[in-house]
Amino acid sequence: MFAHPDKNVERLGIEPGMKVADLGTGSGHYALAAARLVGVHGRVYAVDVVQDMLARLKKETEQSHLHNVDVVWGNAEKMGGTTLRDASVDRVIVSNLLFQLDDKAQIGGEVRRVLKPGGLALVIDWTGSFGMMGPHPDNVVTDAAAKALFEKSGLAYEREFSAGDHHYGLVFRR
Repeated sequence: MFAHPDKNVERLGIEPGMKVADLGTGSGHYALAAARLVGVHGRVYAVDVVQDMLARLKKETEQSHLHNVDVVWGNAEKMGGTTLRDASVDRVIVSNLLFQLDDKAQIGGEVRRVLKPGGLALVIDWTGSFGMMGPHPDNVVTDAAAKALFEKSGLAYEREFSAGDHHYGLVFRR
């Protein structure tokens, strides 16, 4: 297995009733894992710029009877682009997104903007390029580069962990 969404979101201490944003949700594996943890009184905002991915995720949430997931068309690559309110979520997930971004400097600011004070952000990305399995070598964002990127945005680094066979995981606090 490449990454472990259920296991990785547990590292965020997500509790029933919390609000979680999954920025660059893609297929929604992390959003769905978070939705199971926040329960019926919590909310997950699954944000992506690819409308087809959001449509598929919306269908999957309906089939899975997960009515606590809002699919949101938005762009985490620019400040305010997620359309989420300032300081509105308890946890943010950014998984397998950094290597895809053209303007990496903006993501940290958007994560900080939407997180409540004391909130946590989980950043997961590829540890390297693995042929056809991972990103192009030029697009890999190392754990050190990701740490610097989010710290520059004013988030405090807390810890690192192995997020899967080919992924690192970083946790930051606002």
